[in-house]
Amino acid sequence: MAEEAGRALWERLEAHHKAGYLSLHMPGHKENAALAPYLARLGAELDITELPEFDDLHDPSGVLAQGMDRAAKLWGSRKSYFQVNGSTGGLLAAIRAATRRGDQVLVARHCHKAVYHAIELCGLDPVFLLPPVEETFGLAGSLSPEQVAQALEDHPGVKLVVYPSPTYDGVVSDTAGICATAHAKGVPVLVDEAHGAHLGFHPAFPPGAMAQGADLAVASLHKMLPSLTQTALLHAGGKLVPLPQVARQTGIFQSSSPSYLLMASMDGCVRLLEEKGEALFAAWHRRLTEFDQGIQGLRHLRVLGHGREAGAHYPGIFALDPAKILISTQGTGLTGVALRDLLRREYRIEVEMALDHYVLAMTGLGTDDAMPARLAQALLAIDETCASSEETPSVLAVPGALPPRRCSLEEAAQAPGGLSFLYDAMGKVCGEYIWAYPPGIPLIAPGEEITPPLVETVEGLYRAGVRLIGTRGKPPFTTFALGDQDG
Repeated sequence: MAEEAGRALWERLEAHHKAGYLSLHMPGHKENAALAPYLARLGAELDITELPEFDDLHDPSGVLAQGMDRAAKLWGSRKSYFQVNGSTGGLLAAIRAATRRGDQVLVARHCHKAVYHAIELCGLDPVFLLPPVEETFGLAGSLSPEQVAQALEDHPGVKLVVYPSPTYDGVVSDTAGICATAHAKGVPVLVDEAHGAHLGFHPAFPPGAMAQGADLAVASLHKMLPSLTQTALLHAGGKLVPLPQVARQTGIFQSSSPSYLLMASMDGCVRLLEEKGEALFAAWHRRLTEFDQGIQGLRHLRVLGHGREAGAHYPGIFALDPAKILISTQGTGLTGVALRDLLRREYRIEVEMALDHYVLAMTGLGTDDAMPARLAQALLAIDETCASSEETPSVLAVPGALPPRRCSLEEAAQAPGGLSFLYDAMGKVCGEYIWAYPPGIPLIAPGEEITPPLVETVEGLYRAGVRLIGTRGKPPFTTFALGDQDG
């Protein structure tokens, strides 16, 4: 029994499959990979339902409970919860657990769209905080404790603070300072740590949210660590948000049929970090250091916090996650989109995303020894073809000013309206989100006024080749405006 209790979930699944049970339970493929060839490639033999020895995510007491306890110990939380609906599900659950309908919440404007959806679903009143803009690279900076302190002073009814750290671009905020500021007012802090599950496992990386006093944090395992896409953890720390409420909301925002492939992936990732984390993170750091050494010869392209800029201080940025490699094309004659296409076409390197003035490449624990030289050599070769050019103002995917709010998100999402040409809709109230995706930050949200600067930003991003998504219209051409009627 002791040996069974120590076995990883994937090992149990494999043993169960080899035991030759007759499957008269869900799922419908019955572990019969011969039924369709794709099933074998996707691991269908290990895809089962909640059999007695495999525990139940919605009432855990066995192997899943043990896996989540291991995660809590590893990340330093009071309790950690496996998330099969990704960080999106974790953010929805965390915000619902920490608030009541009508509550005022302090929200960084560059939060992921899942936070906005939670505001809408929970009927919350958001107070948005704009992050500073780091001018040389043209990206959103860190939220500061001073900003939070002033906002809490101006809005004493705030019940929750929500912000991302690290951001998609790898910008880290002073979570310890923000938590101290908020806790002095009795306000809990939720950190969207979707891009930061790896933080705190090596001195070269900033500390994680739990180690800095966050009450809640949501971290995607799959973004930076070896786990399947759609896996995440919801961490609960502190005592300002009751654990039973967190557990209840987690159950509401998760599938009642969670995938054992995803849960085995999370359990396996936790065990890997327990057993080999120190060595794996040391190797990751070594590869990043080799990359820094390999790009010392860049003359035109700039890499945020890497190469000759390793250890540099940037105004408006508290700290950086070195796992992110953000390559600026400003003043090179190239756009970020053009650099992305060059890397893909000529060097078979796929990056995470591109805006008009930079490219974002993401390393991870699975990054191998070939990465430093391969990426460095490609950048050096491209850099040789660049020539200094007059910089043109970047079009930022984060608004420089907040559009005036005319009604709540919830009201706007349910109000009548219709499609209108974006230019003709200026002065009207928007009934949809318009996102620059990635990273999924709204340029405008339902209930906000469509202003000339907003239209200019949307059109500029479109011209730069940035993907724009409207939830009802087709930006930059049309948008859904309240009061209009489709004709």
